[in-house]
Amino acid sequence: MKIPTMRTVAMPADTNPRGDIFGGWIMSQMDLAGGEVARRRAKGKVATVAVSELQFHKPVYVGDYVSCFADIVKVGTTSITVHVETFVERDEAAMEKVTEGTFVFVAIDENRRPRPLDANISVKPKAKTKKKKDWLSGPVSIG
Repeated sequence: MKIPTMRTVAMPADTNPRGDIFGGWIMSQMDLAGGEVARRRAKGKVATVAVSELQFHKPVYVGDYVSCFADIVKVGTTSITVHVETFVERDEAAMEKVTEGTFVFVAIDENRRPRPLDANISVKPKAKTKKKKDWLSGPVSIG
């Protein structure tokens, strides 16, 4: 089974006036998931420049476990196109797709200008630290 790029729980603060989860909240979760995949590929900062084909198939409700799965579908000179599918788990039922869309990100430099993806970027070396077991590094079980 594929591991989600991002996973969260829909909360009451995320609802629209009808009591369903606000579509803008779902889109922001998808943007975060797609941005993480693009950031890894770009080996640096990225900015969202376009969203296309965003489709809301089914509503999301308070208490749903929301999982976003992001896959790179195209890489250009400065851009990365990512398809994101969002699924929910509720009431011990199987996961069902609720939303999907395509996000385009552009790799940016320290001046927030587009940069070629394969350009050398300056990355500050991390200070050497003693490795210790981190409870977040293992598998996550929600519920």
